[in-house]
Amino acid sequence: MKFVDEVVIKVQAGNGGPGCSSFRREKYIPRGGPDGGDGGDGGSVWLVAAENISTLADFQTKRRFRAGHGVGGAGKDRTGAGGEGIEIPVPCGTRVLASETGELMGDLTGHGQRLLVAVGGEGGKGNTRFKSSTNRAPRQSTPGTPGETRDLRLELTVLADVGLLGMPNAGKSTLIRSLSAARPKVADYPFTTLYPNLGVVAVEAHRSFVMADIPGLIEGAADGAGLGIRFLKHLSRTRLLLHLVDVAPLDGDTDPLDEIRKIIAELERFSPELAARERWLVLNKTDLLDDADVDALRQRIVAALDWHGPLYLISALSGQGTRQLAGAIMTRLENMNQES
Repeated sequence: MKFVDEVVIKVQAGNGGPGCSSFRREKYIPRGGPDGGDGGDGGSVWLVAAENISTLADFQTKRRFRAGHGVGGAGKDRTGAGGEGIEIPVPCGTRVLASETGELMGDLTGHGQRLLVAVGGEGGKGNTRFKSSTNRAPRQSTPGTPGETRDLRLELTVLADVGLLGMPNAGKSTLIRSLSAARPKVADYPFTTLYPNLGVVAVEAHRSFVMADIPGLIEGAADGAGLGIRFLKHLSRTRLLLHLVDVAPLDGDTDPLDEIRKIIAELERFSPELAARERWLVLNKTDLLDDADVDALRQRIVAALDWHGPLYLISALSGQGTRQLAGAIMTRLENMNQES
């Protein structure tokens, strides 16, 4: 299924049914009085988070949703039936915004979480409601009120514990394939990944975390270049970022240190908050270099960046160092849970 992470839909709640103006008509009761019932309320529209949905693609074919209208009241003080409300399933991680103003209406992160997005109209009052000691035969009744109509912007942000960050062909997809059952496309050309991929990394029994792979970034991404900027928002919910660095680029002239600096600069331009999130450096494809060259590059990176955070040496393709990395990530996430 095509991955879709932004859509605009229209929702319309049902109108309230009109109240009834009626009088009691029975043999031998010449002045039965008013007996018009109220109209039923219109149905409301809810969004409901569902864990079995991973994309907003279904909304590309159906963008308008309408709840049922309330039924009008009737004689003998009968109230009209309420309109049928509707529940629209959306993926967990969906943010709901008013399309025109951009106001955040809600954030659906957990399975079964519900958000009321359009309230049904109230049913009108029947003439029974207007009788009094001075007005014993009221003929007025009120129509129902219209239901709310809204244009909503739905934005999906994938839910993951760890986000992979890096240039195209840094090996992000290979790493997620190595550690999980996810099978993103892997090839020797840029932008193989066109949409986010999620994988569950099982370290051992009852110890696992979710990893997200997004399209690679390039210089100028914050200004719209490449694909990654569109998906950087998917890292906003992650707790830990893994910055993958290709230590043996195909062209041979690219400096891994310059690539690291470019990613950091784009991250800071996109979101200072995301740039400040805990980030680990992971030097990938170390099996393609001599140990001495790898160690020299590691020292140069640490000195140039004044790096004091975790730094790992791996080969995602051969699996060298990947299980140790996964174990360290799991331990860090568990410590984060205890700290929060």
